[in-house]
Amino acid sequence: MTTPSASTVKTILETLRKRYPVVKTQLDHKSPFQLLIATILSAQCTDRQVNAVTRQLFARFPDPERLACAPLNEIKQIIYSTGFYNNKAKNIRACASAIIERHNSVVPEDLALLVQLPGVGRKTANVVLSAAFGHQAIVVDTHVLRISKRLGLTRNVDPVKVEFDLMKLIPKTSWSDLSLQLIYFGREICDAKRPRCNGCPLFDPCPAKGK
Repeated sequence: MTTPSASTVKTILETLRKRYPVVKTQLDHKSPFQLLIATILSAQCTDRQVNAVTRQLFARFPDPERLACAPLNEIKQIIYSTGFYNNKAKNIRACASAIIERHNSVVPEDLALLVQLPGVGRKTANVVLSAAFGHQAIVVDTHVLRISKRLGLTRNVDPVKVEFDLMKLIPKTSWSDLSLQLIYFGREICDAKRPRCNGCPLFDPCPAKGK
């Protein structure tokens, strides 16, 4: 697979921008801390289910201080439906404690510091940097991973390698929007098992069309 031309990349970006001109995270939150916790909970879970859970979670424990002191069993009961609730409960409480102890209760606006927090990888950190702080960042979730490969934007399957491949190809001013546009596109058209190639607006530049 060859690297796509600049004109192909431009076509992809313009097509996605036209179809999804306004994009934002679907995770409900009122602070960077709440977005961080919601994103940790979103692993292997839909945004809709996470939002249903965090309404109750943040009503009880809206900030690091209250979540860090929350009974673990109560957290588990609230977040049970998000899956992997044992590990997630431990991680979000430990994350709240770490933010208090290391950062004076303020979510750090720095990738290197964010990924040192319990339960936080590059994907979660980039969501927070982009949606909470307005930085340009590429979030590689399952949709972005799948569609980037189908469109020939990467040949890698490791999310970190895909992130860096996209950073080289895509103008920085488009990083955050592209991540969300690909997520929207994956949900609407480019399904994992049954992509709707007929009528796809990216049919022409897509090397995986019909496969």
